[in-house]
Amino acid sequence: MPKTQKSLAQAIRDRRATPSFDGEPIPASDLRQNPEQRKRLRAATYNQAKVEEASAVIVACGDRDSWRKDLDEMLRMGRAGGMPESYAAQAANSVPAFLSSFSDDQMRGWLNKQVMMAVTSMLLMAEVMGYDTAPMEGFEQAKVCETLRLPMSYWVVGLLAIGHLRGPDKFDGGRFDMSHTVFGEEYGKPLK
Repeated sequence: MPKTQKSLAQAIRDRRATPSFDGEPIPASDLRQNPEQRKRLRAATYNQAKVEEASAVIVACGDRDSWRKDLDEMLRMGRAGGMPESYAAQAANSVPAFLSSFSDDQMRGWLNKQVMMAVTSMLLMAEVMGYDTAPMEGFEQAKVCETLRLPMSYWVVGLLAIGHLRGPDKFDGGRFDMSHTVFGEEYGKPLK
């Protein structure tokens, strides 16, 4: 059973990259799972045990070509949600112009930002639901793509292991005070 749910503030404050999971399955009502695929995936993640120990592993990907395939549907959904027709018409032109100008490196950078926003939301929601999480950057791009038979346009951004902690939690490496990382008006100016 999941632990008692946490508040979002508590989840953000207390979350650590879980070092080891107990392997207990997450109920299907929380997340569908595929344990066989995790066994194959472990070899593509430098043999990290947590890939198999976790109750579920989410492989977070971005599709370099999604804007070509999905733009019409995104605009349709936007219109259904109240997007003004003038905005939709502008986006129908500006999105392809913007994204088609990207180099491969720029596209990977853009995908990393977009996908990590979703991964952060999933990570925090799992923590709020009482699960432990471990974001994983240690993997071989080509091997993960091959294992999962991903389309060639897909870029794997990261993996997110979800489950229940086994043993002691990872040490608290500390977090910088906001005054060290957040500034007002310009870099180095204290936030008031």
